[in-house]
Amino acid sequence: MKVYLLSLAAGLLVGVIYSLINVRSPAPPVVALVGLLGILVGEQVVPTVRSLMANEPAAVSWLHQIKPHVFGHLPKGTRPEAADDKA
Repeated sequence: MKVYLLSLAAGLLVGVIYSLINVRSPAPPVVALVGLLGILVGEQVVPTVRSLMANEPAAVSWLHQIKPHVFGHLPKGTRPEAADDKA
């Protein structure tokens, strides 16, 4: 989650800088992003229907097909080793 917050903060900072120097953002318009979301969700309709027709619980399709594809594999942070352990 920390990576996403840092990414959002960096994006906000760049947006402020763009505004200060009067530059338009090269980001796609919101309608394009909504279309991409539709594509992502639409890709999951067929696997979900197949799993429901196979009498599998909806959770099976969600956990094994939809969640990893739509949300990606979230990064897992590791805690750094304590300095005492290395010495």
